[in-house]
Amino acid sequence: MDVTEIVPNLYFLRLEFGQAYLLREGRSATLIDTGIAGSSPAITGLLAELNAELDRIVITHGHEDHTGSAAELRTATGAPVLAHSADAPVVRGERKQADPVLLDWERPLFESIAPTLPSPPPCPVDQELADGDVLDFGGGAQVLSIPGHTGGSIAVYLSRSRILFTGDTIANVGRLMLGTFNVDRARTIESFHRLAELDTEVACFGHGEPITGNAGAGLRATTKQLTA
Repeated sequence: MDVTEIVPNLYFLRLEFGQAYLLREGRSATLIDTGIAGSSPAITGLLAELNAELDRIVITHGHEDHTGSAAELRTATGAPVLAHSADAPVVRGERKQADPVLLDWERPLFESIAPTLPSPPPCPVDQELADGDVLDFGGGAQVLSIPGHTGGSIAVYLSRSRILFTGDTIANVGRLMLGTFNVDRARTIESFHRLAELDTEVACFGHGEPITGNAGAGLRATTKQLTA
């Protein structure tokens, strides 16, 4: 795992597959997403290095590369797992995630990646989230329901520090773009527009490099290129 402190006390975790973010506030830490199954030892090792205790695990959506280590980390740390009510049954292993509606160019990419991802162990969800919830970290973390990539995708916005965690609705892989492998592309575009309206300085994506300055301007410019 490669770790970068992108702004003070916010760590970008490049995992074996996928990525996650760790926000430290004193000895308290919040993890946004967990990587694929097997990522737990690297993450708990980082917590030990930082002398921090994991107080919550926030899942942006129920895909294997975001929920894979949630159960391991919950067991190892005792931290509660939080996910949107629409994706919580997926995290708990009660049902499968809906299949994406793939564009022609996405299909070979999806077919090469999907079989390589280990199935995540079922994980209890300690708190089911809804649009408008405010969580007790980051000066009041706002939960935004942004369906489209999955039915229960969320973003997390820290208005005080102007930091946005977008999940997979937005990607920054070479360029800012709509995330791939969406169950409903039109709704994902609507969700992208909603996120672009926020006053965002730092944007943290489910895939690709974070943007650490004036991120909102880039998001708004990208909305002009989106087509269903």
